[in-house]
Amino acid sequence: MSKPTSTSEAILACARSLIVEGGYNGFSYADIAKVVGIRKASIHHHFPTKADLVRVLVAQYREEAEAGMAYLERQSPDPLDQLRFYVGYWRSCITSASAPFCICALLATEIPALPEEVGLEVRAHFRFLSAWLTSVLDRGVRLGKVHLTTTPHGEAEAFMATVHGAMLSARAYGDPAMFGLVTDPLIERLAPAMAA
Repeated sequence: MSKPTSTSEAILACARSLIVEGGYNGFSYADIAKVVGIRKASIHHHFPTKADLVRVLVAQYREEAEAGMAYLERQSPDPLDQLRFYVGYWRSCITSASAPFCICALLATEIPALPEEVGLEVRAHFRFLSAWLTSVLDRGVRLGKVHLTTTPHGEAEAFMATVHGAMLSARAYGDPAMFGLVTDPLIERLAPAMAA
């Protein structure tokens, strides 16, 4: 098996896992050094401060999300399917424990205590996700594929909060099925009623 990542990528991957486990203040460079098998000085070489590391990590995370949303749009032009795929992605991540929580949702709970540059990146992620969801819902309304009870932007914010809340419920109960219990009605509510 070949080495899968560069040192900086290994550091970022480790930090990502540690944030999911314990948040921003739940890890140190010593923790990363132990897991990655390098000295703390090597981490400082790549990321001079913890704020630098997490800022880069969140920016990278948002780029991955942007690529993922673009992929969803290429896979299906149907807005409701895009929303189903988005929720399905998180259901799969939570069920497999491969990425059981959105790091930006976790970090958002810590914004008052985060370094400003990290908070700005977290907010940028939320603005991106809200804009994408708003555009999907708006397109869905125009195509008659989605039924809304408020504005596309208001529904997008509620959708995002529901998905993130479902992650929290799954974690709190220690039961991945809680995610679907919360999100399945969300998708059903957005689908227009079928004619009798």
